[in-house]
Amino acid sequence: MEALFSTLVVLLICIFFYHLKRSKNKKSTTPLPEANGGWPVIGHMLCFRSPKPFHDKLTEMADEYGPAFTIRMGSHRILVLSSLELAKECFTTHDRVFSNRPNLTSSKLIGYDHAMFGITPDQTYWRDARKMAVGKLLSNRRLDMLSRIRASEVEMAVRELYKNFIDNGEPKNGVLVDMEKWVADMVNNFFVRLLGGKRYFGANPDVEEGEAKRCRKLVEDVFHVYFMSFMFSDQIPYLGWLDNLIGSKKAMKEYGKEIDSLVGGWLEEHKQKRLLGVKVKEQEEDFIDVMLNNREELSKMSDYAPDTIIKATCINFMGAGSDTIQIGVKSALRLVINNPDVLRKAQEELDTHVGKDRCVDESDINNLTYLQAIVKEVLRHDPPTHLIGLRVSTEDITLSTGQHVPAGTDLIINSWKVHHDEKAWSNPNEFQPERFLSDYKDRDVKGRNYEFIPFGSGRRVCIGMSLAMRMLSLSLASLLQSFEFSKADSSGLKFRLKPRLDPKLYVH
Repeated sequence: MEALFSTLVVLLICIFFYHLKRSKNKKSTTPLPEANGGWPVIGHMLCFRSPKPFHDKLTEMADEYGPAFTIRMGSHRILVLSSLELAKECFTTHDRVFSNRPNLTSSKLIGYDHAMFGITPDQTYWRDARKMAVGKLLSNRRLDMLSRIRASEVEMAVRELYKNFIDNGEPKNGVLVDMEKWVADMVNNFFVRLLGGKRYFGANPDVEEGEAKRCRKLVEDVFHVYFMSFMFSDQIPYLGWLDNLIGSKKAMKEYGKEIDSLVGGWLEEHKQKRLLGVKVKEQEEDFIDVMLNNREELSKMSDYAPDTIIKATCINFMGAGSDTIQIGVKSALRLVINNPDVLRKAQEELDTHVGKDRCVDESDINNLTYLQAIVKEVLRHDPPTHLIGLRVSTEDITLSTGQHVPAGTDLIINSWKVHHDEKAWSNPNEFQPERFLSDYKDRDVKGRNYEFIPFGSGRRVCIGMSLAMRMLSLSLASLLQSFEFSKADSSGLKFRLKPRLDPKLYVH
């Protein structure tokens, strides 16, 4: 009896202290501030209807409400973080909690019912598919073998610029070029060749012009259709029936069928070649070849058919990778050419370490320290992804600031704001590549320095960062070595180009 009484006393004491601790925790937490301007049902959607970029508006809100606040987009409550300290906390302490993805309509209709590893939930399939992509498709060995494709596509694209100059009579003031289209054609050609061994863009595509035109449209739209399409079923679920009424769901289904037809065609061509006994050298294998080589491993990953995983993986890379590299190359051109001193120093470095009697090669990049600093500063000053988002919390947490975040809260990290934080960067609004040669020379893009997160961080960090860095560095080095640039307008990407090298190096 005494033993039972003692046990009850101990149990009551434990219960008392447990509730006391919970009570203290509740008192110590504070709710997150919500930005003003929210409406019933639609939340803050009207706050972002102006032409001002989304990240600019969130930056203004952060200046008013602090580094952690919430907005509502339809039924979704979104936590917006704008400081390196809170970014680090969510990429480390709370990384597991924020490793899930929201359930989007596009993930089902275009992403093969969540088979795309980039947007699938944090489950066994995601871990296995990601491991396959890192180990089989994006390993250092595989990236080295892909240098042939990178060099080929950059060289062909630069050759077209030289040919354009010659065809226009070699004007003394240079030839006017829309670099926006040039960059898009080069990067998209690289990706479709990387994935399926095809070329669709610019001069000399591998297919008939009609097919090329259709495929160009599909490839160029994949990022925007997948990530930017507004669907009532995503934002305000009980109004999801409107998607059918206005036709947006039908349009997304049709696009899903078209992009499946494109990538499925690549896959069938690869299968037919195998049936015919056509051998492909390892260094010439594209991503579909590699995944077909590992078909048995794919079949063990989940209930998804191996063909589905292959197609979903291709669209994943096409949507996320192509757009990111395009933005990076365009930003690099704009920033370098608008800063003549930076352009001069970069070209002097190229002339010293490479010369003018041969074209720059990817193996030269390690010796071009100023060019590497330029690329880093481009990614800091104008990161390809201004906002790191598409994450949702799986359980309640309390931030180090004492603010409570309930489960089911979406997360956005304003990486643009973090990259321009005066506490972390000197003169953050200035474009100064030299900072990465001195005070910040130890910073890299791998997400380990939380004031510099161009590719994100944590378990959802972008796995294509090495590929992106190689393509961005080679593209920029080739352009700066090959041409003199002068601005043709104040805002866009139209420039006048004159050759710096002997055109015979490119035009045979």
